[in-house]
Amino acid sequence: MINALSPLDGRYLTKTEAIRPFFSEEALIRARLQVEIEWFLVLSSNPDIKECKRLSSGDKKKLKAILERFGRVQAEEVKKIEKKTNHDVKAVEYFLKAKMKKISGCKKSLEFVHFALTSEDVNNLAYGIMIHGALKEVVKPELKSLISKLNGLSKRWNKVDMLSLTHGQPATPTTVGKEIAVYVERLERQLKWLNEFKMQGKFGGAVGNYSAHKAGYKKVKWEALGKKFMKSLGVDPMTNTTQINPHDDVAELSHIMCQIDTILIDFSRDIWMYISRGVFGQKVIKGEVGSSTMPHKVNPIDFENAEGNLGLANALFQHFAEKLPISRLQRDLTDSTVQRSIGSAFGYYLVAVASLKKGIGKLELNKKVIRQELDDHPEVRAEAIQIVLRKYGVEGAYEKLKKLTRGEKVTHKTINEFVKGLEILESEKRKLVR
Repeated sequence: MINALSPLDGRYLTKTEAIRPFFSEEALIRARLQVEIEWFLVLSSNPDIKECKRLSSGDKKKLKAILERFGRVQAEEVKKIEKKTNHDVKAVEYFLKAKMKKISGCKKSLEFVHFALTSEDVNNLAYGIMIHGALKEVVKPELKSLISKLNGLSKRWNKVDMLSLTHGQPATPTTVGKEIAVYVERLERQLKWLNEFKMQGKFGGAVGNYSAHKAGYKKVKWEALGKKFMKSLGVDPMTNTTQINPHDDVAELSHIMCQIDTILIDFSRDIWMYISRGVFGQKVIKGEVGSSTMPHKVNPIDFENAEGNLGLANALFQHFAEKLPISRLQRDLTDSTVQRSIGSAFGYYLVAVASLKKGIGKLELNKKVIRQELDDHPEVRAEAIQIVLRKYGVEGAYEKLKKLTRGEKVTHKTINEFVKGLEILESEKRKLVR
Protein backbone atom coordinates (compact mmCIF):
# COMPACT_ATOMS: atom_id res chain seq x y z
CA MET A 1 0.00 0.00 0.00
CA ILE A 2 1.86 3.01 -1.33
CA ASN A 3 -0.12 5.48 0.82
CA ALA A 4 0.15 3.58 4.11
CA LEU A 5 1.17 5.71 7.08
CA SER A 6 3.01 2.86 8.76
CA PRO A 7 5.55 0.62 6.98
CA LEU A 8 3.88 -2.32 8.74
CA ASP A 9 0.89 -1.84 6.42
CA GLY A 10 2.99 -0.61 3.51
CA ARG A 11 6.53 -1.70 2.77
CA TYR A 12 6.35 -4.66 5.17
CA LEU A 13 2.75 -5.64 4.41
CA THR A 14 3.59 -9.21 3.38
CA LYS A 15 5.72 -9.75 6.49
CA THR A 16 2.94 -8.71 8.86
CA GLU A 17 -0.02 -10.45 7.23
CA ALA A 18 0.07 -13.32 9.73
CA ILE A 19 -0.42 -11.06 12.75
CA ARG A 20 -3.15 -8.86 11.25
CA PRO A 21 -6.04 -11.29 11.93
CA PHE A 22 -5.24 -11.01 15.64
CA PHE A 23 -4.69 -7.28 16.14
CA SER A 24 -6.62 -5.43 13.44
CA GLU A 25 -9.66 -3.30 14.27
CA GLU A 26 -11.79 -6.08 12.84
CA ALA A 27 -10.09 -8.60 15.13
CA LEU A 28 -10.76 -6.45 18.19
CA ILE A 29 -14.42 -6.01 17.30
CA ARG A 30 -14.77 -9.73 16.69
CA ALA A 31 -13.18 -10.59 20.04
CA ARG A 32 -15.52 -8.17 21.81
CA LEU A 33 -18.46 -9.77 20.03
CA GLN A 34 -17.27 -13.20 21.19
CA VAL A 35 -17.22 -12.05 24.82
CA GLU A 36 -20.71 -10.52 24.55
CA ILE A 37 -22.21 -13.65 22.95
CA GLU A 38 -20.57 -16.06 25.38
CA TRP A 39 -21.72 -13.98 28.36
CA PHE A 40 -25.30 -13.90 27.05
CA LEU A 41 -25.22 -17.68 26.72
CA VAL A 42 -24.04 -17.97 30.34
CA LEU A 43 -26.89 -15.77 31.55
CA SER A 44 -29.53 -17.57 29.49
CA SER A 45 -28.51 -20.92 30.93
CA ASN A 46 -28.59 -19.83 34.58
CA PRO A 47 -31.82 -21.00 36.36
CA ASP A 48 -31.67 -18.08 38.83
CA ILE A 49 -31.90 -15.55 36.01
CA LYS A 50 -35.44 -16.39 34.85
CA GLU A 51 -35.98 -13.20 32.88
CA CYS A 52 -33.26 -14.20 30.44
CA LYS A 53 -35.08 -16.88 28.48
CA ARG A 54 -33.56 -20.31 27.89
CA LEU A 55 -32.44 -20.86 24.32
CA SER A 56 -33.18 -23.86 22.18
CA SER A 57 -30.24 -25.64 20.59
CA GLY A 58 -31.30 -24.14 17.28
CA ASP A 59 -31.30 -20.59 18.64
CA LYS A 60 -27.92 -21.14 20.28
CA LYS A 61 -26.57 -22.26 16.94
CA LYS A 62 -27.98 -19.15 15.24
CA LEU A 63 -26.48 -16.93 17.93
CA LYS A 64 -23.03 -18.49 17.54
CA ALA A 65 -23.37 -18.18 13.77
CA ILE A 66 -23.30 -14.39 14.17
CA LEU A 67 -19.70 -14.73 15.33
CA GLU A 68 -18.79 -17.44 12.83
CA ARG A 69 -19.98 -15.30 9.91
CA PHE A 70 -18.39 -12.13 11.22
CA GLY A 71 -16.02 -10.51 8.75
CA ARG A 72 -15.04 -7.22 7.19
CA VAL A 73 -18.59 -6.31 6.11
CA GLN A 74 -19.96 -6.85 9.62
CA ALA A 75 -17.03 -4.97 11.16
CA GLU A 76 -17.84 -1.99 8.96
CA GLU A 77 -21.44 -2.16 10.17
CA VAL A 78 -20.18 -1.84 13.74
CA LYS A 79 -17.98 1.12 12.78
CA LYS A 80 -21.02 2.89 11.28
CA ILE A 81 -22.86 2.46 14.57
CA GLU A 82 -19.80 3.76 16.43
CA LYS A 83 -19.96 7.01 14.46
CA LYS A 84 -23.29 7.66 16.20
CA THR A 85 -22.47 6.29 19.65
CA ASN A 86 -18.89 7.57 19.79
CA HIS A 87 -18.31 4.46 21.90
CA ASP A 88 -16.74 1.35 20.41
CA VAL A 89 -17.99 -1.26 22.89
CA LYS A 90 -21.53 0.13 22.91
CA ALA A 91 -21.49 -0.12 19.11
CA VAL A 92 -20.81 -3.85 19.39
CA GLU A 93 -23.70 -4.20 21.84
CA TYR A 94 -26.11 -2.44 19.46
CA PHE A 95 -24.86 -4.47 16.51
CA LEU A 96 -25.42 -7.73 18.40
CA LYS A 97 -28.90 -6.72 19.57
CA ALA A 98 -29.89 -5.91 15.99
CA LYS A 99 -28.78 -9.34 14.83
CA MET A 100 -30.46 -11.11 17.77
CA LYS A 101 -33.82 -9.52 16.95
CA LYS A 102 -33.94 -11.95 14.03
CA ILE A 103 -33.61 -14.94 16.39
CA SER A 104 -37.02 -15.78 17.84
CA GLY A 105 -35.75 -17.13 21.15
CA CYS A 106 -33.64 -14.02 21.80
CA LYS A 107 -36.17 -11.26 21.14
CA LYS A 108 -37.46 -11.04 24.73
CA SER A 109 -33.99 -11.13 26.28
CA LEU A 110 -32.16 -8.43 24.32
CA GLU A 111 -31.48 -6.31 27.41
CA PHE A 112 -29.31 -9.11 28.77
CA VAL A 113 -26.76 -8.31 26.09
CA HIS A 114 -23.91 -6.50 27.92
CA PHE A 115 -25.78 -7.16 31.18
CA ALA A 116 -24.07 -5.60 34.24
CA LEU A 117 -20.85 -5.13 32.31
CA THR A 118 -18.51 -2.21 31.97
CA SER A 119 -16.58 -1.78 28.74
CA GLU A 120 -13.36 -2.97 30.34
CA ASP A 121 -14.99 -6.29 31.24
CA VAL A 122 -15.35 -6.85 27.52
CA ASN A 123 -12.13 -5.19 26.38
CA ASN A 124 -9.67 -6.93 28.69
CA LEU A 125 -11.08 -10.35 27.84
CA ALA A 126 -11.07 -9.46 24.15
CA TYR A 127 -7.37 -8.58 24.33
CA GLY A 128 -6.74 -11.81 26.20
CA ILE A 129 -8.35 -13.77 23.38
CA MET A 130 -6.42 -11.84 20.73
CA ILE A 131 -3.03 -12.08 22.42
CA HIS A 132 -3.38 -15.77 23.19
CA GLY A 133 -4.31 -16.40 19.57
CA ALA A 134 -1.39 -14.38 18.23
CA LEU A 135 1.10 -16.09 20.55
CA LYS A 136 -0.14 -19.56 19.66
CA GLU A 137 -0.52 -19.11 15.91
CA VAL A 138 2.21 -16.64 15.00
CA VAL A 139 4.63 -15.35 17.62
CA LYS A 140 5.79 -18.63 19.17
CA PRO A 141 5.87 -20.60 15.89
CA GLU A 142 8.05 -17.91 14.30
CA LEU A 143 10.42 -17.92 17.27
CA LYS A 144 10.58 -21.72 17.24
CA SER A 145 11.35 -21.65 13.53
CA LEU A 146 14.18 -19.17 14.06
CA ILE A 147 15.62 -21.21 16.94
CA SER A 148 15.47 -24.32 14.76
CA LYS A 149 17.44 -22.60 11.99
CA LEU A 150 20.06 -21.39 14.46
CA ASN A 151 20.30 -24.84 16.01
CA GLY A 152 20.90 -26.31 12.58
CA LEU A 153 23.79 -23.91 11.94
CA SER A 154 25.20 -24.61 15.39
CA LYS A 155 25.34 -28.33 14.73
CA ARG A 156 26.71 -27.90 11.21
CA TRP A 157 29.60 -25.70 12.34
CA ASN A 158 30.14 -27.16 15.80
CA LYS A 159 33.68 -28.36 15.05
CA VAL A 160 34.86 -25.34 13.07
CA ASP A 161 37.49 -23.53 15.15
CA MET A 162 37.36 -19.75 15.16
CA LEU A 163 39.25 -16.90 16.77
CA SER A 164 37.24 -15.29 19.54
CA LEU A 165 37.47 -11.65 20.58
CA THR A 166 37.06 -10.40 24.14
CA HIS A 167 37.19 -6.63 24.60
CA GLY A 168 37.72 -6.56 20.84
CA GLN A 169 41.07 -8.29 21.23
CA PRO A 170 42.15 -11.80 20.10
CA ALA A 171 41.27 -14.38 22.75
CA THR A 172 41.13 -18.13 23.29
CA PRO A 173 39.71 -19.90 20.20
CA THR A 174 36.12 -21.06 20.17
CA THR A 175 33.97 -22.78 17.56
CA VAL A 176 31.44 -21.19 15.23
CA GLY A 177 28.79 -23.69 16.27
CA LYS A 178 29.24 -23.06 19.98
CA GLU A 179 28.87 -19.30 19.55
CA ILE A 180 25.56 -19.79 17.75
CA ALA A 181 24.52 -22.32 20.40
CA VAL A 182 24.81 -19.52 22.96
CA TYR A 183 21.89 -17.77 21.26
CA VAL A 184 19.90 -20.98 20.88
CA GLU A 185 20.09 -21.57 24.64
CA ARG A 186 19.21 -17.97 25.49
CA LEU A 187 16.19 -17.95 23.18
CA GLU A 188 14.97 -21.34 24.37
CA ARG A 189 14.89 -20.00 27.92
CA GLN A 190 12.69 -17.09 26.84
CA LEU A 191 10.48 -19.42 24.80
CA LYS A 192 9.93 -21.40 28.00
CA TRP A 193 8.66 -18.25 29.75
CA LEU A 194 6.53 -17.44 26.73
CA ASN A 195 4.97 -20.91 26.81
CA GLU A 196 4.11 -20.50 30.48
CA PHE A 197 2.65 -17.02 30.07
CA LYS A 198 -1.09 -16.52 30.39
CA MET A 199 -3.26 -13.42 30.20
CA GLN A 200 -5.37 -12.45 33.21
CA GLY A 201 -9.03 -11.57 33.26
CA LYS A 202 -11.13 -8.97 35.07
CA PHE A 203 -14.92 -9.26 35.12
CA GLY A 204 -16.43 -7.46 38.10
CA GLY A 205 -18.34 -4.53 36.69
CA ALA A 206 -17.84 -0.78 37.10
CA VAL A 207 -15.34 -0.91 39.98
CA GLY A 208 -14.71 -4.66 40.21
CA ASN A 209 -17.20 -5.47 43.00
CA TYR A 210 -20.05 -7.10 41.02
CA SER A 211 -22.30 -4.41 42.55
CA ALA A 212 -24.64 -4.05 39.59
CA HIS A 213 -24.86 -7.81 39.18
CA LYS A 214 -25.96 -8.21 42.80
CA ALA A 215 -28.48 -5.39 42.47
CA GLY A 216 -30.22 -7.42 39.78
CA TYR A 217 -29.91 -10.92 41.23
CA LYS A 218 -28.77 -11.35 44.82
CA LYS A 219 -28.99 -15.13 44.84
CA VAL A 220 -26.57 -15.62 41.96
CA LYS A 221 -23.01 -16.34 43.06
CA TRP A 222 -21.56 -13.81 40.66
CA GLU A 223 -17.93 -14.08 41.71
CA ALA A 224 -17.90 -17.82 41.07
CA LEU A 225 -19.83 -17.40 37.83
CA GLY A 226 -17.43 -14.70 36.67
CA LYS A 227 -14.38 -16.84 37.40
CA LYS A 228 -15.87 -19.79 35.54
CA PHE A 229 -16.69 -17.55 32.58
CA MET A 230 -13.17 -16.10 32.42
CA LYS A 231 -11.61 -19.56 32.58
CA SER A 232 -13.82 -20.65 29.68
CA LEU A 233 -12.15 -17.93 27.60
CA GLY A 234 -8.70 -19.16 28.56
CA VAL A 235 -7.60 -16.40 30.94
CA ASP A 236 -6.58 -16.47 34.60
CA PRO A 237 -9.38 -14.87 36.69
CA MET A 238 -8.44 -11.98 38.96
CA THR A 239 -10.24 -11.67 42.29
CA ASN A 240 -9.62 -8.06 43.36
CA THR A 241 -9.59 -5.30 40.75
CA THR A 242 -10.65 -1.76 40.07
CA GLN A 243 -12.73 -1.06 36.97
CA ILE A 244 -9.90 -2.42 34.84
CA ASN A 245 -7.52 -5.27 34.47
CA PRO A 246 -4.34 -3.62 35.81
CA HIS A 247 -2.43 -4.91 32.76
CA ASP A 248 0.33 -6.58 34.75
CA ASP A 249 -0.17 -9.44 32.31
CA VAL A 250 0.65 -7.32 29.26
CA ALA A 251 3.59 -5.85 31.18
CA GLU A 252 4.91 -9.34 31.94
CA LEU A 253 4.52 -10.35 28.30
CA SER A 254 6.22 -7.14 27.20
CA HIS A 255 9.22 -7.88 29.42
CA ILE A 256 9.53 -11.35 27.89
CA MET A 257 9.30 -9.93 24.38
CA CYS A 258 11.82 -7.21 25.24
CA GLN A 259 14.29 -9.85 26.36
CA ILE A 260 13.74 -11.90 23.20
CA ASP A 261 14.23 -8.79 21.08
CA THR A 262 17.34 -7.79 23.01
CA ILE A 263 18.89 -11.22 22.51
CA LEU A 264 18.13 -10.99 18.80
CA ILE A 265 19.67 -7.51 18.62
CA ASP A 266 22.80 -8.96 20.22
CA PHE A 267 22.78 -11.77 17.65
CA SER A 268 22.24 -9.34 14.76
CA ARG A 269 25.21 -7.22 15.81
CA ASP A 270 27.47 -10.22 16.31
CA ILE A 271 26.67 -11.62 12.86
CA TRP A 272 27.18 -8.13 11.40
CA MET A 273 30.66 -8.07 12.92
CA TYR A 274 31.47 -11.61 11.79
CA ILE A 275 30.51 -10.57 8.26
CA SER A 276 32.67 -7.46 8.62
CA ARG A 277 35.63 -9.67 9.64
CA GLY A 278 35.02 -12.00 6.72
CA VAL A 279 34.16 -14.98 8.92
CA PHE A 280 30.87 -15.11 7.05
CA GLY A 281 30.25 -14.26 3.44
CA GLN A 282 26.81 -13.74 1.94
CA LYS A 283 25.30 -15.46 -1.05
CA VAL A 284 25.02 -13.11 -4.00
CA ILE A 285 21.46 -12.89 -5.30
CA LYS A 286 21.25 -12.22 -9.01
CA GLY A 287 19.76 -8.83 -9.76
CA GLU A 288 20.26 -7.41 -6.26
CA VAL A 289 22.23 -4.20 -5.67
CA GLY A 290 24.32 -3.64 -2.55
CA SER A 291 25.15 0.03 -3.04
CA SER A 292 23.84 2.66 -5.42
CA THR A 293 27.40 3.79 -6.14
CA MET A 294 29.75 0.95 -5.13
CA PRO A 295 29.13 -2.06 -7.38
CA HIS A 296 31.16 -4.46 -5.23
CA LYS A 297 29.05 -4.15 -2.08
CA VAL A 298 27.14 -7.07 -0.53
CA ASN A 299 25.83 -5.40 2.60
CA PRO A 300 24.49 -7.22 5.71
CA ILE A 301 21.18 -5.43 5.28
CA ASP A 302 19.02 -8.25 6.67
CA PHE A 303 20.75 -8.08 10.05
CA GLU A 304 20.67 -4.28 10.01
CA ASN A 305 16.97 -4.33 9.18
CA ALA A 306 16.36 -6.80 12.00
CA GLU A 307 18.28 -4.70 14.51
CA GLY A 308 16.31 -1.57 13.61
CA ASN A 309 12.90 -3.21 13.77
CA LEU A 310 13.71 -5.02 17.01
CA GLY A 311 14.55 -1.62 18.48
CA LEU A 312 11.16 -0.28 17.38
CA ALA A 313 9.41 -3.31 18.87
CA ASN A 314 11.24 -2.85 22.16
CA ALA A 315 10.39 0.86 22.32
CA LEU A 316 6.71 -0.10 22.25
CA PHE A 317 7.01 -3.12 24.56
CA GLN A 318 8.93 -1.04 27.10
CA HIS A 319 6.23 1.63 27.00
CA PHE A 320 3.52 -1.00 27.53
CA ALA A 321 5.39 -2.40 30.54
CA GLU A 322 5.92 1.03 32.10
CA LYS A 323 2.61 2.69 31.28
CA LEU A 324 -0.19 0.11 31.25
CA PRO A 325 0.05 -1.02 34.91
CA ILE A 326 -0.51 2.59 36.01
CA SER A 327 -4.08 3.96 36.19
CA ARG A 328 -5.43 6.83 38.28
CA LEU A 329 -7.59 5.50 41.12
CA GLN A 330 -10.31 3.17 39.83
CA ARG A 331 -9.96 4.08 36.15
CA ASP A 332 -8.53 6.39 33.55
CA LEU A 333 -8.61 5.91 29.80
CA THR A 334 -4.92 6.26 28.94
CA ASP A 335 -4.55 2.49 28.63
CA SER A 336 -7.17 2.23 25.89
CA THR A 337 -5.24 4.11 23.22
CA VAL A 338 -1.93 2.52 24.19
CA GLN A 339 -3.27 -1.04 23.91
CA ARG A 340 -4.23 -0.40 20.31
CA SER A 341 -0.54 -0.45 19.38
CA ILE A 342 0.15 -3.92 20.77
CA GLY A 343 -0.21 -5.34 17.27
CA SER A 344 2.38 -2.88 15.98
CA ALA A 345 4.96 -4.10 18.49
CA PHE A 346 4.44 -7.68 17.37
CA GLY A 347 4.47 -6.48 13.77
CA TYR A 348 7.95 -4.99 14.11
CA TYR A 349 9.05 -8.21 15.82
CA LEU A 350 7.78 -10.28 12.88
CA VAL A 351 9.51 -8.05 10.32
CA ALA A 352 12.76 -8.51 12.25
CA VAL A 353 12.41 -12.30 12.50
CA ALA A 354 11.67 -12.52 8.77
CA SER A 355 14.81 -10.50 8.04
CA LEU A 356 16.92 -12.67 10.35
CA LYS A 357 15.70 -15.86 8.71
CA LYS A 358 16.43 -14.42 5.29
CA GLY A 359 19.88 -13.25 6.37
CA ILE A 360 20.74 -16.58 8.01
CA GLY A 361 19.81 -18.34 4.80
CA LYS A 362 22.39 -16.27 2.89
CA LEU A 363 25.33 -16.90 5.25
CA GLU A 364 28.35 -18.76 3.92
CA LEU A 365 31.20 -19.76 6.20
CA ASN A 366 34.62 -18.58 4.99
CA LYS A 367 36.95 -21.24 6.41
CA LYS A 368 39.97 -19.67 4.73
CA VAL A 369 39.50 -16.41 6.65
CA ILE A 370 38.83 -18.30 9.87
CA ARG A 371 42.04 -20.30 9.51
CA GLN A 372 44.05 -17.21 8.62
CA GLU A 373 42.83 -15.38 11.72
CA LEU A 374 43.98 -18.25 13.91
CA ASP A 375 47.34 -18.38 12.13
CA ASP A 376 47.79 -14.63 12.59
CA HIS A 377 47.28 -14.75 16.35
CA PRO A 378 49.40 -17.54 17.88
CA GLU A 379 49.43 -15.63 21.20
CA VAL A 380 45.96 -16.99 21.98
CA ARG A 381 47.59 -20.36 22.73
CA ALA A 382 48.99 -18.82 25.91
CA GLU A 383 46.01 -19.61 28.13
CA ALA A 384 46.09 -23.35 27.47
CA ILE A 385 49.87 -23.54 27.94
CA GLN A 386 49.89 -21.72 31.28
CA ILE A 387 47.05 -23.92 32.57
CA VAL A 388 49.09 -27.06 31.78
CA LEU A 389 52.07 -25.51 33.57
CA ARG A 390 49.91 -24.82 36.61
CA LYS A 391 48.78 -28.45 36.48
CA TYR A 392 52.38 -29.55 37.00
CA GLY A 393 53.09 -26.95 39.66
CA VAL A 394 55.41 -24.82 37.54
CA GLU A 395 55.99 -21.69 39.59
CA GLY A 396 54.97 -18.43 37.94
CA ALA A 397 53.25 -20.20 35.05
CA TYR A 398 50.98 -17.24 34.27
CA GLU A 399 53.83 -14.75 34.51
CA LYS A 400 56.03 -16.78 32.16
CA LEU A 401 53.39 -16.73 29.44
CA LYS A 402 52.59 -13.09 30.13
CA LYS A 403 56.25 -12.17 29.55
CA LEU A 404 56.34 -14.20 26.36
CA THR A 405 53.12 -12.93 24.76
CA ARG A 406 51.61 -9.77 26.29
CA GLY A 407 52.11 -6.87 23.93
CA GLU A 408 54.64 -8.91 21.98
CA LYS A 409 54.58 -10.04 18.37
CA VAL A 410 55.03 -13.79 18.57
CA THR A 411 54.85 -16.61 16.03
CA HIS A 412 53.78 -20.21 16.27
CA LYS A 413 57.46 -21.10 15.95
CA THR A 414 58.33 -18.94 18.96
CA ILE A 415 55.64 -20.56 21.08
CA ASN A 416 56.54 -24.06 19.91
CA GLU A 417 60.17 -23.49 20.93
CA PHE A 418 59.00 -22.23 24.31
CA VAL A 419 56.89 -25.37 24.81
CA LYS A 420 59.71 -27.69 23.80
CA GLY A 421 61.92 -26.10 26.47
CA LEU A 422 59.45 -26.76 29.28
CA GLU A 423 60.17 -29.38 31.93
CA ILE A 424 56.91 -31.31 31.52
CA LEU A 425 55.98 -34.69 30.07
CA GLU A 426 56.75 -35.13 26.38
CA SER A 427 53.16 -36.30 25.83
CA GLU A 428 51.92 -32.93 27.18
CA LYS A 429 54.38 -31.04 24.98
CA ARG A 430 53.06 -32.83 21.89
CA LYS A 431 49.53 -31.68 22.72
CA LEU A 432 50.66 -28.06 23.03
CA VAL A 433 52.86 -27.86 19.94
CA ARG A 434 51.11 -26.76 16.77
